[in-house]
Parts: sequence; C-alpha cells; structure tokens
Amino acid sequence: MNTEFPPCPQCQSAFVYADQEHYVCPECGHEWNQGQESTTETDVLVVKDANGNPLQEGDYVTLIKDLKVKGSSSVAKIGTKVKINRLVDGDHDIDCKIEGIGPMMLKSEFVKKL
Repeated sequence: MNTEFPPCPQCQSAFVYADQEHYVCPECGHEWNQGQESTTETDVLVVKDANGNPLQEGDYVTLIKDLKVKGSSSVAKIGTKVKINRLVDGDHDIDCKIEGIGPMMLKSEFVKKL
C-alpha cells in the first residue's frame, strides 16, 4: 500500500501514483491536480440517458437504437441490455462490454436506464 500519495477521491484506492503535476488512480482512471485533495462539485461527472435520468457506474441500460459497430459488420440491436463499467468525459460517455460484440464505448443519448 502506498502512503506517500493521497487516496483517490473518486474510489478511495490507495494505489495512486504521480504523473508530472497530476495524481492518477490506476483502478478507476481518475486524474486530479497535486494540491487538489478533495472532490468538488465541478469534478463530478454527470451523464444522463436519452430520457434525462442520471446514470452511474454499475447501472444497467438498454439500447434504444440499432448501432453499427465501427470496423465490423456487427450490429448492437435495439433492446440489448448493457452494464455500465465506467463513465468517461468525452464524445462517448459510457465504457461497457456488450455480450457477443465485446468492449464498446457508447453515447448516452442512445441508451435508457432500466
């Protein structure tokens, strides 16, 4: 266990390391400035589904549209149940794994919370 760095403010992991001026948590991928010890309201990522319901890691969602898998001839069908592994900030909000297809990143506008 590493006592040299503060625990991750997002998942409380003790396995934090420094990367230039940032701390990085290898377990959840959260990064924060060295000197910023606690999570503030602006640090919390809010992702909402197509109906405006807030999503969290571990939630189950269903696809509301057939989605073509980039670089493949596969299609993720409407109604497919997906568990959210991680929420990320960017163009695609949701990291997940779809059975029969594999790991994917989805936009929250194409899912609804179960």
